[in-house]
Amino acid sequence: MSPTLHKVARFADLPAGRGIRVCVKSDDKDAKETPILLVRDGDAVRAYTAECPHAGGPLDEGAICNGRIVCPWHKGTFDVRDGSLVEPPPLKSLTRYEATIRDGDVYVSPEPVESGDVPTTQANTSRTMLIVGAGAAGAAACSALREAGFDGRIVLAGDDARVPYDRTSLSKFTLAGDMPPDDVPPLLDSEFFEKHGIERIESQAVKLDAKAKRAELANGQKIDYDAALVCTGGVPKPLDIPGANLKRVHLLRTRDDARAILQSLEGRKRAVIVGASFIGLEVASCLRKREMEVAVVAPGKVPFAKQFGERIGEMFRKLHEKNGVTFHMNARVSAFTGNDAVSEVILDSGEKLAADVVIAGTGVEPATSFLSGVALADDGGVNVDAAMLAAPALHAAGDIARFPLPRSDQSVRIEHWRVAQQHARVAAYNMAGQAREYVGVPYFWTYHYEKTFDYLGHVSEPDSIEIDGDLDAQHFIAYLLKDGRVGAVVACEYDAAVCRLAEAMREPLTLDDARRIANA
Repeated sequence: MSPTLHKVARFADLPAGRGIRVCVKSDDKDAKETPILLVRDGDAVRAYTAECPHAGGPLDEGAICNGRIVCPWHKGTFDVRDGSLVEPPPLKSLTRYEATIRDGDVYVSPEPVESGDVPTTQANTSRTMLIVGAGAAGAAACSALREAGFDGRIVLAGDDARVPYDRTSLSKFTLAGDMPPDDVPPLLDSEFFEKHGIERIESQAVKLDAKAKRAELANGQKIDYDAALVCTGGVPKPLDIPGANLKRVHLLRTRDDARAILQSLEGRKRAVIVGASFIGLEVASCLRKREMEVAVVAPGKVPFAKQFGERIGEMFRKLHEKNGVTFHMNARVSAFTGNDAVSEVILDSGEKLAADVVIAGTGVEPATSFLSGVALADDGGVNVDAAMLAAPALHAAGDIARFPLPRSDQSVRIEHWRVAQQHARVAAYNMAGQAREYVGVPYFWTYHYEKTFDYLGHVSEPDSIEIDGDLDAQHFIAYLLKDGRVGAVVACEYDAAVCRLAEAMREPLTLDDARRIANA
């Protein structure tokens, strides 16, 4: 029996640059309405689930550019023609609904045509793909290998292999009390791994010999592979400071770290953040929501000056100061003191800050010490080509990968969560025998006091910065220029513009080009 089609819109009313949301109810009187996204595809109409499968972002508030649907929240993209996944952070395609045009009217069915997932796989054992590292990149690689048609053995090894999860939530939401550690969403659930025959081993690699194509895990297990992806991310830089071993001095990297910090916060009021990194200031925002006294200690004049320039960095500082954070810039910590637990932070100037809890956000180092048979860069990263290949049959992705930045002559290492997933998808397709190169536009977001700031592209030491909008009100879009081109964009509350630029910046853009696209 064919599903009932419901008239929902006039085709002539569908805009070319974005989708529109409609709600359709099935013939079942007890059924809830289904939100559906309608998009124009030339003279045809397509219908998909209206929310991004990653975090539920409203796709009708995003944009359509270069034949792709772009999510407004985290810039995941899908092909307009069939809803297939193009760019993470979502790791599956959009669910599709039947849609047709009759006499200029659009009709859709409330019943899905397909699940949007990759087919169920019964893995054979003729070839083994090993993924070392079970974070954002590891999960993306598992999905992409099956998506690319690889039906052999896939092994995911790492401490979080049971259920890889979204670590970005820890500094953005968990420490504020908005999302308990156990509620941090998985990147892929257990059903996915079981459905697609993916082995999960909760153990870190302690040795990987690229020449022998063999890895040894901490549990003693040895795995021979046909191809491997190393995506072990970074490890927090240790605090080489007297008193760093006192209780209630924390690093934040994992869900267990977040649990320990939350326990330390109970009944306490004064926190010191060491380092004005993105994680450090996101944590500061979380702790102010808990009404704690927060002081930030960091070298440098203003936060984020290296990434965004001093003017935008000063905006972040003022935003935090407005919300009660105290800054001690151009300063370093010389010691932590206390009887059993930290009670005081001593700066190199001799100034003393009272502290019940200390959280360090001083950056990470590439987790690559277990690798042999592959040369490491000076910073411990792994040099890769545009296919993410580091050595024969060995790929690298994410925080550890030093890769050729598209549309530039730079080789860079970028510690962005979504970039790690982009890398992993490129690597996985190559491992599956389908040639791909990384041509994406780096992107990440940071969250402070209920505001999301987008950073698109990458540029070191911009020649100039042009700002449209109101910087102090956190309603702006800034263009970071290098050699006459837009190298990066920083924005707040310009979601649709950033969606369009996320696609358009795959080609070099002048400032006029970028402004025209942003204001379309």
